[in-house]
Amino acid sequence: MTAVRLPQQLPRRVPVRQVLCLVPLLLVLVVAVRHRSVLSEGFGQLATARWPWLAVAVAATCLTWVAAAVTRQGAVVERLPARRLLATQFAAGAANHLLPTGLGASAVNLRFMTVCGVPLARSSAALALYMLAEAVTRLALLLGLLIAFPGALHLGSLVPDGALGPLLLAVAGALGLAVTVLLLVRRLRTAVLSFLRTALGEARSVHARPARALALWGGALAFPALQAAGLAAVGQALGLPVPPVHMAVAYLAATAAVALVPTPGGIGSVEAALVVALVAAGGPAAVATAVVLAYRIITVWLPLLPGALTLGALVRLKVI
Repeated sequence: MTAVRLPQQLPRRVPVRQVLCLVPLLLVLVVAVRHRSVLSEGFGQLATARWPWLAVAVAATCLTWVAAAVTRQGAVVERLPARRLLATQFAAGAANHLLPTGLGASAVNLRFMTVCGVPLARSSAALALYMLAEAVTRLALLLGLLIAFPGALHLGSLVPDGALGPLLLAVAGALGLAVTVLLLVRRLRTAVLSFLRTALGEARSVHARPARALALWGGALAFPALQAAGLAAVGQALGLPVPPVHMAVAYLAATAAVALVPTPGGIGSVEAALVVALVAAGGPAAVATAVVLAYRIITVWLPLLPGALTLGALVRLKVI
């Protein structure tokens, strides 16, 4: 017989969770380097602003995380741990700016709910209910303000001549393609119908509890209202000659327009749309650009690093 020598020490496992904690920080560094010129110019605009109004903008930004937490709680029947839920919304905001079209925030919240014991199917349904409530209330708020202040936005300058027809045609084509695929692919149709049944059941359960329904729709309404208030406060800080309500309308219109643009956190597309919308509301282009840069510094870049650190801490603590 031949003796086989065993290794003195087994190889250590790769600390996957520790590595994942560093990923958000690396992504923040990459995004900051890519947008360093925007950061430099944005901080320069903040230096010339009136600080009381900037404090209002910062407060409104902080309250958006509270509104998001209230809405997330309203989308599920189970009671979620409040402090961890709020910390998760702060971390989800950072993740949302590092991945396209809201995938970061959705992934973080989906993981949080499953860790809290909500089954994956119902967590996905709650996520869809949250997104539906947020979209409905945002559009309802925009339409309400446009009805109350019909001169707040010059829509002709937002939509180029002849662009509305092709846009509607593209939307109709996309919807037709989606319906065709659902009709032809049986497995996909079965999965979608099963998800819709789960989502409708979750929605009925939530709305059977008045407190949950109030949290869902009240938080969903407060979220875009606070975001718009933050932009209006920055506009006041930099002396943009546009009424605050008109700035709020411009914000809601711009964010609705770029909702389908697949860029991380809307970086780039949101800035461009906001500048166009503020100019359409009657603001000078130079001042509107300064307002948008300062606003994005407050709402995106300042919370990005602490949000990424919070995300890494939540991963390490197995909260998500």
